[in-house]
Amino acid sequence: MDRGVSTIEARISDSADGWRLDRALADAVPSLSRERLKALIASGLVIGPDGPARDPSRKAAAGTLFSVTVPAPAPLENEAQDIALNIAYEDEDLIVVDKPAGLVVHPAAGNLDGTLVNALLHHCGGSLSGIGGVARPGIVHRIDKDTSGLIVVAKTDAAHLGLSAQFKAHSIDRRYQAIVIGHLRMLAGTVDAPLGRSSSNRKKMSVVHEGRGKHAVTHWRKLEALQGADLVECRLETGRTHQVRVHMASIGHPLAGDPAYARPTGQLGSLGRVLETLNFRRQALHAAHLGFIHPVKSIALSFDSEMPSDMRELYNKLIV
Repeated sequence: MDRGVSTIEARISDSADGWRLDRALADAVPSLSRERLKALIASGLVIGPDGPARDPSRKAAAGTLFSVTVPAPAPLENEAQDIALNIAYEDEDLIVVDKPAGLVVHPAAGNLDGTLVNALLHHCGGSLSGIGGVARPGIVHRIDKDTSGLIVVAKTDAAHLGLSAQFKAHSIDRRYQAIVIGHLRMLAGTVDAPLGRSSSNRKKMSVVHEGRGKHAVTHWRKLEALQGADLVECRLETGRTHQVRVHMASIGHPLAGDPAYARPTGQLGSLGRVLETLNFRRQALHAAHLGFIHPVKSIALSFDSEMPSDMRELYNKLIV
């Protein structure tokens, strides 16, 4: 795989007219994060009609074409670790992993090792996507630490670009199984509410006023009524941090076991007692289905994952 410098052409979309340049470019080039683009702008590597664009906060004009030079990825500092992976699919371009609850996707403060990235570094060896700025697996979407299920990771830059474009176009089919507290009054519905950081707790997300957060849409349908709870399927149109958890809580039905968005188990009656008996301490959420077009081979791929044993045990205890 080519590890040299690459150049990407980015044209500002009509919808991004008047946005900050870094934000508008992130919209045009989904494979590069806004922070990454800020660094490239500061380094003089983003060239517009008038030369290098040095100010990431300048207003972008619709239709303007920029040339973005992306240096060769820097060496990775994270350690490759021999961590077992449940692999649903793998080829030379990408890998689909069935992630267990409790496994962090990417190293960060407090979780510098023992993550999915550390496992992929060991499993994939030298075959890694470098679009993120370092030679690392191409993480194009994430699943919360305590959510289980399917995640696709790019092994090549071409796969990374192709998958990122599909996520931007909302064409990835992502469906979650969730056990929510209480009984939904309708059989199906949609939550269309922007999400942003909570003003009272920066570690949490919340529904915010239009224009102050990121567009977020979750489509849900009730699968089965349980004791004090419902089994639902949530289909993501967008993929924001904690999206299913916050959206379901916003309509009065937080996920069972959710430590951040649900009431303490002691306030949940019989459902709380079941959660305590099983020592179920995570959100009851599982990424059960993942479908997309292979970004290189242009074939449709679809994967399903069975509900993990801890969530299955909870479901069995709540069957009416």
